[in-house]
Amino acid sequence: MEHPRPRLLPLAALIGGNVALAMGPWFVRLADTGPVAAGFWRVALALPVLALLAKANGQQLAGLPRKMVLAVLAGGAFFGFDIASWHTGIGLTRLANATLFGNAGSLILMVWGFFVLKRVPRGAEWPAMLGALAGAAILMARSFEISPRTLLGDLLCLAAGLLYAGYLIILQDARKSLGSWSLLTWSCVSSAVVLLVVALLAGERIVPHVWWPVIGLAISSQLIGQGLLVYALRHFPPLVIGIALLCQPAVAALAGWISFGEVLGPMDLLGMSLVAGALVLSRVAGESTPPEPADRTSQ
Repeated sequence: MEHPRPRLLPLAALIGGNVALAMGPWFVRLADTGPVAAGFWRVALALPVLALLAKANGQQLAGLPRKMVLAVLAGGAFFGFDIASWHTGIGLTRLANATLFGNAGSLILMVWGFFVLKRVPRGAEWPAMLGALAGAAILMARSFEISPRTLLGDLLCLAAGLLYAGYLIILQDARKSLGSWSLLTWSCVSSAVVLLVVALLAGERIVPHVWWPVIGLAISSQLIGQGLLVYALRHFPPLVIGIALLCQPAVAALAGWISFGEVLGPMDLLGMSLVAGALVLSRVAGESTPPEPADRTSQ
């Protein structure tokens, strides 16, 4: 498939979308609600705008086949648990680690493809897997040196990547006939319910005293980030998309250093480089795996 020659506006949208998404964990840290409750507001506040975008783009919201609606709602439940796990992990580990491990969905999809297609890895898939394993081992060892709580945060963010991969797999068929904004609207309905229930069961504060962090989270992660990427992703091949994804851990690391004093040492940078390189390679090698809705990496 040939891709249009990149132009300045799509490139700016691609970079801007990734930067906006990278600021999500920063807003989660600043929210005075619980982390899962912040995820609820992220989805709930964005829902009316997503529905308007679906309508404005002529995408169907009503009269959908029952089977499709159930599939999208099930996918949305996975996305809700993904956000719950990721936001909890954000509070326990460094922002750079949270961003990298939370974006592991493309790597997990690549491995899932091996089982579905019943084949061994080939080409760029081998260095992607080995780099991811080595980088993750380094980062998790460094986290354990800081605190077992930090390691738990890494594992929760990695679990979020696994749940996000499940979300993509469930919605694979729905994406063929349902527009991106319509799909996001329906899936976010289910996500909001899951996040609210989990937050209540966890005993978190639901209603914030200070609203701007959760409003900023909804705008940066659910609207600006994914809005720019919905526009930009169709203009670029997977390699360029994968490289642009590297903006996210870089911005998150900078935000963590400035706001929370999270200093990265040489081994941290090595581990991040290995995982980041693996994410790029998995994007290139994974052109045959299900495409991503615009949520986190495109969230």
